[in-house]
Amino acid sequence: MMESDGASIRGNVPQYSVFEISGAIKRTLESGFGRVRVRGEVTELKRYPSGHVYLSLKDEGGKIAGVIWRGSVSRLGMAPENGNEVIATGRVSAYGERSSYQLVIDRMEFAGEGALLANIERLRRKLLEEGLFDPERKKAIPFLPSLVGVITSRSGAVLHDIITTISRRFPRDVLLWPVPVQGEGAAAQIAAAIEGISVRRPRTPDVLIVARGGGSLEDLMAFNDERVLRAVANCPVPIISAVGHETDTTLIDLVSDRRAPTPTAAAEMAVPLRSEMVADMAHRNARLTGALTRIIQTARARLDQAAARLPDLPGLLDSARMRLDDRGQRLDLALPSFVMRIRNRLDAPGMHLPSPELLIGRRRAALRLVSGELDTAWQRALQTFQLRTERQRLSPDILRSAIRLQQARLQGLGSHLEAVSPRAILSRGYVLVQDVNGQPVTSAEARPVADRVVLSFADGDRGARLDSLSPQGDLGL
Repeated sequence: MMESDGASIRGNVPQYSVFEISGAIKRTLESGFGRVRVRGEVTELKRYPSGHVYLSLKDEGGKIAGVIWRGSVSRLGMAPENGNEVIATGRVSAYGERSSYQLVIDRMEFAGEGALLANIERLRRKLLEEGLFDPERKKAIPFLPSLVGVITSRSGAVLHDIITTISRRFPRDVLLWPVPVQGEGAAAQIAAAIEGISVRRPRTPDVLIVARGGGSLEDLMAFNDERVLRAVANCPVPIISAVGHETDTTLIDLVSDRRAPTPTAAAEMAVPLRSEMVADMAHRNARLTGALTRIIQTARARLDQAAARLPDLPGLLDSARMRLDDRGQRLDLALPSFVMRIRNRLDAPGMHLPSPELLIGRRRAALRLVSGELDTAWQRALQTFQLRTERQRLSPDILRSAIRLQQARLQGLGSHLEAVSPRAILSRGYVLVQDVNGQPVTSAEARPVADRVVLSFADGDRGARLDSLSPQGDLGL
């Protein structure tokens, strides 16, 4: 009886292969759940080189495996990290080879505002430790940019407010790089826009405004994304952040170079108010004009005081001119008289000097006297010699010999006399220089009377006046 019951039981229970039962379970899961949203804490997160991300979601009661395929990572809406409390959206699928099931995730978001704030706080501390919020890293906003870059949504009032404010304050060129400011992929596009606009050629914006209107914390999460924050920190162009309303604060406000409470305020920070500049220029011009006027007045007063202390230059000049005319007239009268006196003084000694003919006559008389004395001496010597000859009754030969001896002696005396005679020296080109008194002038430093001298040549005498040599070395005769 019992055997028959067991056979009937085995015959009624259907038999499946492992593949069949795995497929049945997979179909049951996928058709029974379809698309689901699962809330839990991210754990066991792993990123593989293939680009796929594997993780688990857990809560107090259990844990479910999850996978994010490579194609869905960029569209996920956030970058999951271990410890994040998230809401993952996807479908349940079974993996038959391991008899396991998993959640195939294609969208993920933070679970509640508390989780969002906790994640923002963790990122804030991380960037703070890296020094991305340091004031030393802040770049100065240019005073008057020629090109203002704007990264925001093409639609909406933000772009209109920025352009209107810039046109009203000081018209400048505006370069728009439109991006989505919330939702899936917004953070990546904002980061790419910041990197792209900062290296745009040929014109690079002088200042960059990253802006969007107000919204919930979830709406502003793209501006708390780490990729956006690092793009802002690495941007060489000064960035003004204007995200949300005045009470909204995002991490981009801490990284950017200047934070504006509203997009309109950001435009006001980017360009100055032209009317204020014109008024300031007018004020500065007035101050400068007044200062220059005061300087000129002070200088003119000092000049007038100095001029008042100066003597009467025209009067001094007239007095000097009169003295010069008087001195010139007196000089014209005194110079001829002075020359006359000097000439009389020079001519006076010449009047007392003997004439050259007289001097020459005296010299000739002296020479004749000497010659006469020589003839007389010769005659006396000859007579004496003749007397001695007669007395000694010498023979003619002895007499002739004696005569020749005396003639030779006489010729020697004559030659000696000729050698020492001034006339012999004069015949060789020399000149005897004497003053008017007949005294020889033997030195160039001598100063004869009236500088007049007598030059005795071999054939006669000439009068002359001594002058000094000229600077060129010529005689000043």
